[in-house]
Amino acid sequence: MRLFVSEGAPGCLPVLAAAGRARGRAELLISTVGPEDCVVPFLTRPKVPVLQLDSGNYLFSTSAICRYFFLLSGWEQDDLTNQWLEWEVTELQETESLADIVLWGALYPLLQDPAYLPEELSALHSWFQTLSTQEPCQRAAETVLKQQGVLALRPYLQKQPQPSPAEGRAVTNEPEEEELATLSEEEIAMAVTAWEKGLESLPPLRPQQNPVLPVTGERNVLITSALPYVNNVPHLGNIIGCVLSADVFARYSRLRQWNTLYLCGTDEYGTATETKAMEEGLTPQEICDKYHIIHADIYRWFNISFDTFGRTTTPQQTKITQDIFQRLLTRGFVLQDTVEQLRCEHCARFLADRFVEGVCPFCGYEEARGDQCDKCGKLINAVELKKPQCKVCRSCPVVQSTHHLFLDLPKLEKRLEEWLGRTLPGSDWTPNARFITRSWLRDGLKPRCITRDLKWGTPVPLEGFEDKVFYVWFDATIGYLSITANYTDQWERWWKNPEQVDLYQFMAKDNVPFHGIVFPCSALGAEDNYTLVSHLIATEYLNYEDGKFSKSRGVGVFGDMAQDTGIPADIWRFYLLYIRPEGQDSAFSWTDLLLKNNSELLNNLGNFINRAGMFVSKFFGGYVPEMVLTPDDQRLLAHVTLELQHYHQLLEKVRIRDALRSILTISRHGNQYIQVNEPWKRIKGSEADRQRAGTVTGLAVNIAALLSVMLQPYMPTVSATIQAQLQLPPPACSILLTNFLCTLPAGHQIGTVSPLFQKLENDQIESLRQRFGGGQAKTSPKPTVIETVTTAGPQQIQALMDEVTKQGNIVRELKAQKADKNQVAAEVAKLLDLKKQLAVAEGKPPEAPKGKKKK
Repeated sequence: MRLFVSEGAPGCLPVLAAAGRARGRAELLISTVGPEDCVVPFLTRPKVPVLQLDSGNYLFSTSAICRYFFLLSGWEQDDLTNQWLEWEVTELQETESLADIVLWGALYPLLQDPAYLPEELSALHSWFQTLSTQEPCQRAAETVLKQQGVLALRPYLQKQPQPSPAEGRAVTNEPEEEELATLSEEEIAMAVTAWEKGLESLPPLRPQQNPVLPVTGERNVLITSALPYVNNVPHLGNIIGCVLSADVFARYSRLRQWNTLYLCGTDEYGTATETKAMEEGLTPQEICDKYHIIHADIYRWFNISFDTFGRTTTPQQTKITQDIFQRLLTRGFVLQDTVEQLRCEHCARFLADRFVEGVCPFCGYEEARGDQCDKCGKLINAVELKKPQCKVCRSCPVVQSTHHLFLDLPKLEKRLEEWLGRTLPGSDWTPNARFITRSWLRDGLKPRCITRDLKWGTPVPLEGFEDKVFYVWFDATIGYLSITANYTDQWERWWKNPEQVDLYQFMAKDNVPFHGIVFPCSALGAEDNYTLVSHLIATEYLNYEDGKFSKSRGVGVFGDMAQDTGIPADIWRFYLLYIRPEGQDSAFSWTDLLLKNNSELLNNLGNFINRAGMFVSKFFGGYVPEMVLTPDDQRLLAHVTLELQHYHQLLEKVRIRDALRSILTISRHGNQYIQVNEPWKRIKGSEADRQRAGTVTGLAVNIAALLSVMLQPYMPTVSATIQAQLQLPPPACSILLTNFLCTLPAGHQIGTVSPLFQKLENDQIESLRQRFGGGQAKTSPKPTVIETVTTAGPQQIQALMDEVTKQGNIVRELKAQKADKNQVAAEVAKLLDLKKQLAVAEGKPPEAPKGKKKK
């Protein structure tokens, strides 16, 4: 191996330090080159550091080279290092890891002088000094800096090209205007070959099973959605956080022909149910029966494709929960202890955690629950709350002693660590799920109470505890097993089969501790070969406009209300998935819903699919015309194929929101293709023009067919409508390969084409905003914002929206025609100005212009 470094190149610092770790493990020659020497033959500009491997391949990413040296030194990849996001939000560790070495080198120019650091970053300074005193880091600094300190970096950095900021791009949710990727001749040829094979490329459909059971030799995917509390009507945030996200992945899994079982159900035990029953004058069972139907109806309207939707108040739930408990008990993983608990004398009962509110002892949040603070996320014992109140009667509860059972999590901690060490590397746990799980372990696990002084729950099968039930968070996750057991008596083939089953669990981030810590510990301690989660998918929170959803205040849209808005379920699905809170909290906005419907669905996706079908009907009598592909057409095939493969890559990693962008990108390519080629003009021209119109129309309608299948996980009703209009052959409706195929060959007859989407009007949306706004307008602390929002009327906003759409089309056409750069720049400037005007009209703060100024 040969390592190329350059004096004064900052990236050489961590690389040389990491190379010191691998000393003696492989023969390494270190060569010093000039800052302008091109070491990698296929790069257009100089790049160091570079590691040339014995195979002749090159590594020229600092992180990749450091990782390679660490692997040579015998380091085993750990999940903490692989997940940069998790590392960034945790405190710097004292142990020397790959992440430490890479970031030490990157931060060296800033941190080598402690005067730059404020006192509150003393931990960072301590970490940096600890690394800097280690021999590999000292040698690296001597090699690169040559006793000149940070000044040695200046000559190298001065010769590097200036970073190019984004050209006038505002921070927005709007899709970026993307330049088409450069394609190789091989990529184009492969795309054409796949296209020409057409329907014959499709494998046979998997036979339908009932019940769905694992099949040896196939990929068996088990998908669960967090069980919603039966006594609550789910709001939009609940729906996107679990059932809708899981539904997209389940539908995608079936399109991939994976053997898929998707299950959910209502979580029905606990004090919440008892209290709701008291409020409505019903028994707990009657409440469960009533609200189970409400939940099922809501999810049916949203077109959630459960294989089974069950409930936890079943004999199977009792049997399986008690069996797991007995196995834990006999293996010494259950403790008994006397605890202090809050009791409401007015209500004459002990209070469950979620029915106590008070001030968080950690962060001071005034509406913390008795089990967890929604603001800081820390778990709380109810007796720790300051100023506690009974949520039912608002009286102050008293502390009394009671005897309870605890799951001995500290005794199970090593098993959990070992399991996580095997599971997390290479898995698709979301960063927040990894961080929350690791933070629990970093703080050390504590015994967790698993019983409650209630009547409505799974009975505890132990002498002296006959008047208690299991805590809902011990047995709620066991509900997945019992729901499956009620679906099939062969449930163990799913839940005691970790070698053959890939388990995906979807939830909001507040459920992570119970799925990532508590249930795995219970299952590991039971020692019964249970299937544990392979991929834990957690969202952040969805807020409503500027606040939170609140049923009591009438703020926000709840599942039973969405049906009454006149907006179809698929539009709700699309928008919720478009703003899915994957990496951070997001917010539902009525204005944004209108914009996304009218721009992305109506003007982009719907416009393209409708035009493609109408051209077939109007110009070719409803039959797909002959297609003679030009080199430009073949390049389009390759671009669509690349975007389709990107869609697959994203969904395989459960990046649901980002994969939706790929659908819209393909649709934009299609619109641009039609605009540039103008088949409506060519059909009136020469024979060659008419043939060209046929090729463009045939290719466009095949792109529409592909989009109908890609849309199926997101908008199943719209997908089925497109497929019916195009008369797409049944095999092509149920399988999605990684290549773009010609599924509508020449001569295929399509059906009747009609518009897919309707425009949302400003007055319609404003009416809905008022209807679901509760008392927000009256209590808003920022009247100036309200004044700004109302500066433009609906007609003015709509006119500006139309202008933005029109100008966007002009820019796209110019780019497609590769027009003069100055002309394109002038039209882009008009577009940005229109967007700025629209933002001001809508009451949003105008974005400051960014990027280079044109001279």
